Amino acid sequence: MTENEDIHGQYGEEIPAHELIYKPGLNKLDSFNWLKNVPVSVYEDEIIEIRFKNTRKGFYRNINGLRLEIGDIVAVEASPGHDIGRVSMVGHLVNEQIKKLKVYPSPDDLKKVYRKAKAVDIQKWEESKKLETPTMLRSRKISEELRLNMKIGDVEYQGDKTKAIFYYIADERVDFRQLIKVLADEFKVRIEMRQIGARQEAGRIGGIGSCGRELCCSTHITNFISVTTTHAKYQELSLNPQKLAGQCSKLKCCLNFELDCYVEAQRSFPPKEIPLELTDARAYYQKMEVHKGIYWYTTDPQSSTNLVAVPVERVREIQVMNKKGQKPEKLIVHGESSWDLKPVSQDLLKDNLLTRFDTSHSKEKKRKNSHKKKNRRFNDKKNN
Repeated sequence: MTENEDIHGQYGEEIPAHELIYKPGLNKLDSFNWLKNVPVSVYEDEIIEIRFKNTRKGFYRNINGLRLEIGDIVAVEASPGHDIGRVSMVGHLVNEQIKKLKVYPSPDDLKKVYRKAKAVDIQKWEESKKLETPTMLRSRKISEELRLNMKIGDVEYQGDKTKAIFYYIADERVDFRQLIKVLADEFKVRIEMRQIGARQEAGRIGGIGSCGRELCCSTHITNFISVTTTHAKYQELSLNPQKLAGQCSKLKCCLNFELDCYVEAQRSFPPKEIPLELTDARAYYQKMEVHKGIYWYTTDPQSSTNLVAVPVERVREIQVMNKKGQKPEKLIVHGESSWDLKPVSQDLLKDNLLTRFDTSHSKEKKRKNSHKKKNRRFNDKKNN
């Protein structure tokens, strides 16, 4: 849920400030408050977390002892003036969040929460957000006129319309001193330039991934973790840049999702770099199926044909035999159930027939039973 959806209804009509209802869980920056039942005795000087547009968050001091709940719109201290945001975390959960992020701010460094936002504050906040898109488009034209090698991806106005943050992406260092002067004269506000990466830009713009779903960075990912080709190697994925790259032209964030599972599964596997010595040949490793526990070998290192599937236990046994100077005749010992591979059926729809839910047999049984009951009744009447 975007900030515009907070203020506007389903068909774009404006909702009065006193009728604003916050729906938790619809924003990717929302956190589940699993400590909400723990009572908070003192509200004064309580540290709370407040979120702003997109992924911007901050910790603030509740110096006025306001009774704040998640979703409340508040006016907070800014430099200069004040800003408007939503309360995203309160109570004991904030302390856990501070420990997790390892921030540990001192009370003097934290900015203050002034008050709950009034109708005038919300109206001014809404007016400032309406200026963001036109400002972004105009600033892009200005940067092109100045021939700057950068792209302005987003603009965020402060709640009181006295300051604007320009988020930009650039491959090289950019001297935007002239740009700041032109933007300040054009929009009559204080200018702040903030550089973001390609992943952050994709999260702000959004889009559809190769899986057919909305981008993870625009739905639930808030902290980006570095992704390398090692993640793909652990999962036995082909190192094809076109397949591994996402909409941001970087490696897909989803390569991190199942990495721990693959790393844990391969901890007990034997080393794959060691070729297997046979009596009449040498077998070289080609690939593996991690969750099936199978290594694929071939006797020709230059070709990937004639692959043989060998269980990891058999690979470990052959490596132990090779260390002792022994060489088996074959990779797989047939006739021993512990080494035999069960053939996988190639008919993927064998167990998913279209008629598997048909009740023809049960209907026939019901008919036979009904006929039997009728015959019994008829015979009983005859005998009587």
